[in-house]
Amino acid sequence: MKSSLVAISAAVVVATLVTGLKDRAALQERFGLGSAGKPAPELMMMGRIKPTDASAGNPEFNAQLVADKIEAITSPSPPAPGAREPDAAARQPAAPQTVAQPAPVTPPIVSAPPAPQQAAAPAQPAVDESALRYFASRGDKVRLQAEISRLQALYPNWVPPADPLAVPQNGDKQLEAMWQLYSDGRYAELRKAVADRQAADAGWQPPADLLDRLDVAEARARLVNASDLKQYATVVDIAAATPSLLTCSEVDVLWRVAEAFIQAERAQRGQDAYTYILKNCANPAERQATVEKASTLLAYQPMQALLTLERPAADGSKEFDAIRDNLTRRFMAEGNDDPKLVIAPDYIARLEKLAETGGLASDALLLGWYQLRRNNDADAEKWFRAARAKQDSAAASQGLALALIARKAPEEAEDVMFRWRADSEDATSTYLAATANLMALQPPADLAEDVLHRIATEVIARKYVPTAQQFGWYARSLNQFQTAARWFETALAWKPDDEPSAYGLVITREQLSDRKAVLDLQRAWAGRSSRITSLEDTSSLIPNAVTPPPEKGTLAAQQPAAQPTQNPPTEPLPAERRITLQPGSQVVVRAARPAMETVTVPRGPRQTRGCSTTIDAGQLKPADALSRGWCLMDINRPMEAISAFEAALQSPTRKVREDAAYGQSLAYLRAGLSGNAAVAATKAPQNRQRAAELQVAILADRALSAFDAGRYRETLIYLDQRAQLQQERIDLMVLRGYCYLNLKMYGDATRIFEAAAATGSRDAARGLADVRNVTHPDVND
Repeated sequence: MKSSLVAISAAVVVATLVTGLKDRAALQERFGLGSAGKPAPELMMMGRIKPTDASAGNPEFNAQLVADKIEAITSPSPPAPGAREPDAAARQPAAPQTVAQPAPVTPPIVSAPPAPQQAAAPAQPAVDESALRYFASRGDKVRLQAEISRLQALYPNWVPPADPLAVPQNGDKQLEAMWQLYSDGRYAELRKAVADRQAADAGWQPPADLLDRLDVAEARARLVNASDLKQYATVVDIAAATPSLLTCSEVDVLWRVAEAFIQAERAQRGQDAYTYILKNCANPAERQATVEKASTLLAYQPMQALLTLERPAADGSKEFDAIRDNLTRRFMAEGNDDPKLVIAPDYIARLEKLAETGGLASDALLLGWYQLRRNNDADAEKWFRAARAKQDSAAASQGLALALIARKAPEEAEDVMFRWRADSEDATSTYLAATANLMALQPPADLAEDVLHRIATEVIARKYVPTAQQFGWYARSLNQFQTAARWFETALAWKPDDEPSAYGLVITREQLSDRKAVLDLQRAWAGRSSRITSLEDTSSLIPNAVTPPPEKGTLAAQQPAAQPTQNPPTEPLPAERRITLQPGSQVVVRAARPAMETVTVPRGPRQTRGCSTTIDAGQLKPADALSRGWCLMDINRPMEAISAFEAALQSPTRKVREDAAYGQSLAYLRAGLSGNAAVAATKAPQNRQRAAELQVAILADRALSAFDAGRYRETLIYLDQRAQLQQERIDLMVLRGYCYLNLKMYGDATRIFEAAAATGSRDAARGLADVRNVTHPDVND
């Protein structure tokens, strides 16, 4: 296995060499990692020798013959087609490994050196063939060919041996052990082994190739650690010092460097890193993952530039079609937060199709908020209604209420939001805005007593001035002047500088012939309100005169100053309606809040509290998605938690992935999907305790499912497997007893039921009775 890992790593080395020679200057220029002011070093591979024509070599060397000879020695089976073509082997992607791969041999990102210097290049140093001998001694034909190609590229004048198997075997067992430590990723032990040997043998020098590879591998480990710790400046510094890591064979490093640039407020450099991957790297899965990662960090416009680098697929489709739906959702969510951002019509049309056919309330919500933020109230209402039809939520109700307020339908808006009025601060503000607009309708709305009661209760509880003031005008329209005065007084107690409430109070007191109260108000507002201080003859404002509430314009920026009607009605007045809940005589006054100049809710970014609202977990960062998953589990919504944990599995942080896999397994178990739970548990490695817990839970769930399906022998198998991991619970012992009973193994059933009944289990006692009923029916009769 270790030799296979070594072979795959070498294949990656050669592939990187072949593909990387043409992009180093472009990437150096894009990332800005070169040293300004001095020529770039003439580096190649591990940064030692200037690259030249890699095709030079021994014309008599037959790589095919060598590969066949190794194949004949190491395996009786015919050689694989991929092994006969060095380039094909080099192009193979690295297999997943638990240890770090060898440092890439792709040239670092440097500028091309001046041509005249080539003639003055020093003589080539001696070729280090220790790795060649090591791979030859292992009979590893793929890695041997990769090493020969690497040495030919480094040393054009080097002639490979006609038969590498005939190369004198390296008798240096210590050096072979060092190579093995490198292959295993045990870098600290390798450093110690080198130091120990140098201390024991002052004349011995480790192969330069081994040291170079070790330096790069350690740099990779430091960079990954700094990235996990969010030390973004350190990530950039390590990448600048080790440009050989910035290649397609190290795409994870490129992702981390891109993230570091973006988090360090150098978004253009981060975009350049993603651009480099899409221009130069060919692995389809890595290219798709690159776009997904970029979409969580880059804004809409930079993402459109990246998507222009999409390649056509063999079947005529586009390579990112599989993730285009999620990309569309991300872009629309960004458009919801920024009303000035114009999303391309193609994305809008795609999301509309998804909302109509996919059945997700979240898609309709995205469309509703997008249209509402752009004052397309009719379209917004359509999509919010569609979202509520699929799932009535606070977000959908809030959006619909805002759209209804905009088209002057506050009565329905109040009814829609009443259920969700306490869900969040935004929801509360929306509900109160609906009440203010409802009470300000002209002509006044004919509201039921229960609606008036619940509105008044909320207004008093929240001390909401705009609706309290509108209650005053509403009471005046019903000729309830005492009630109107108390509402105006209440509004002024909550907000003493509310001039419209003061004006409503002064004209109401005048109509009630309370001249002292009128004069007190005029003195208090002298110099602040001319219409209050200049109030003189109000004799025409006789009791029972209908006074409208604030004029049309409640939704405007400023609250209107309501003007009383100067002419009495020409028709008989309706009977007085009594508002059942009036402001209390004792009102707790608190510090005045900032003046409320509107009765609508600013359409800012939506906020959620906990996980009670429905959102697309794919829009969240992995850590946030993980937190949402556990929150959904707490409120027993496992199917939504599954999606949240799936989004968290995309995290580059191992701990987050482990927790997400564990949580998703538990969510599947709670949903009764033990098979899916077992699959989810394998998505990230778990520690022993968690792995054991999951296995025990999965086996118990499978046992219950098998028993419900009448597969009693299968149930016993699962129970036996579980019992090997954890002592059997009493309820599972009872289940085992009933399996024996159904299989007519009455002795075993009796034994199990008796043991369980001894603990006081009523189910076990009932099981004993069932056994007796079957085995001795006459006695029971």
